[in-house]
Amino acid sequence: MRLILLGPPGAGKGTQAALVSAAHGVPAISTGDIFRANIKGQTPLGLRVKEITATGGYVPDEITNAIVRDRLAQDDAAAGFLLDGYPRTTGQVEALDEMLGDTGHALDAVIELTVDTDEVVQRLLARAQEQGRADDTEDVIRERMRLYAEETAPLAAVYADRGLLHRVDGMGSVEDVTARIAAVLDVAPGDASGSR
Repeated sequence: MRLILLGPPGAGKGTQAALVSAAHGVPAISTGDIFRANIKGQTPLGLRVKEITATGGYVPDEITNAIVRDRLAQDDAAAGFLLDGYPRTTGQVEALDEMLGDTGHALDAVIELTVDTDEVVQRLLARAQEQGRADDTEDVIRERMRLYAEETAPLAAVYADRGLLHRVDGMGSVEDVTARIAAVLDVAPGDASGSR
């Protein structure tokens, strides 16, 4: 199974990605987690990413594409994967198409979690306090949401045109959202067994 999980910051992608990953035995690959690990380790990549994300910006495509290409080439992703936070731009869609084309694989489904913006802002502000994430101020969160709408949301149209997009209500309990995703995956086109 090869999936993409789309949705704005704070939509619950990380939580749902971990649950889908465990249910289907494929790695959940989060570009955000990779970037945060580099920031924590104060690597050259981490320092550059920290500077970009502190203002609510996105990491440039060439950096993100290289990281994803490297991660998808690892053994545990050979039979499938779930991408969380990638692709975010049409340039990244083209890069992912190329990566999949190189291996003869295709996506099985793209799930977009839809949420209420104001509720997500409050959710992220609460998370920032709990986790001490200084980058999650209201201004930065709203800028990320604006960037998502401007740059990432159009990807939904690309995947809808390909018949791969499934919009799932991301509001409510974790269990409710998980059940909605499971229902979509049961009827998604393509072979969901992981053999594709």
